[in-house]
Amino acid sequence: MVLPMIAVEGIRKTFRLSRGQRRERGGAARGATVDAVAGVSFACQPGRIFSLLGPNGAGKTTTLRMIATMLRPSAGSIRVGGHDALAHPEHARRVLGFLTGSTRLYDRLTPEELVRYHADLHGVPRAQYRQRRDEIFARLGMEAFARQRIGKLSTGMKQKVSIARTLIHDPEVLVLDEATAGLDVIASRGIVDLIRGARERGKTVLFSTHHMGEASLLSDDLAIIHEGRLLYSGAYADFTRDMRTASLEDEFIRIVEEARV
Repeated sequence: MVLPMIAVEGIRKTFRLSRGQRRERGGAARGATVDAVAGVSFACQPGRIFSLLGPNGAGKTTTLRMIATMLRPSAGSIRVGGHDALAHPEHARRVLGFLTGSTRLYDRLTPEELVRYHADLHGVPRAQYRQRRDEIFARLGMEAFARQRIGKLSTGMKQKVSIARTLIHDPEVLVLDEATAGLDVIASRGIVDLIRGARERGKTVLFSTHHMGEASLLSDDLAIIHEGRLLYSGAYADFTRDMRTASLEDEFIRIVEEARV
């Protein structure tokens, strides 16, 4: 039996609301706290792509940040690559590459300098670094701006730098939060190809998106999250087989709207 590379059991993240936040939430605020994620469980297997689908504010980013050890859950357990991510977060980080749109880059460095810095942090041998850099930069079309300062780059270019930083140490587990955000169609297709290539090499890929097209192109497994609760989790083939509507988008909307009743 193959053990999952990501195993999430009953994770919950509770945030305390300020007085202003309670006032903004109006009738939705039923106390001084709110559960951004409420009892979520799922597992991601090696060599498969697991898609976490949900509207904005559903709890996707909070869930991925807990898996990446950037946030500590209020309850539950997380294992990454066989490591207890709560007891030994440093072990989990060694096997994990995490991409999120909120990660700040060093504006005074060039993309090449920043990516080399992260390779050095992970102890990547120089020859291996050069090979990986050339492959990733070519796939993402980064050669033209590899030696420009990051502070002068466009949003899409910065997203490519973030992706290159995430991939440079060739992690066994990839956690990607809205990986194609800010990218044009050609660059987005390059990311899709990179994700597929990671799967072919036996990597575990967990990515969040609210784009149905990406989910249909990439998913081996699928989960739907809404208001912090998991509404569905299972194989993508099973999901499409059992759909009550004509498209993935329509089925997603149906499931979310039924949860609101």
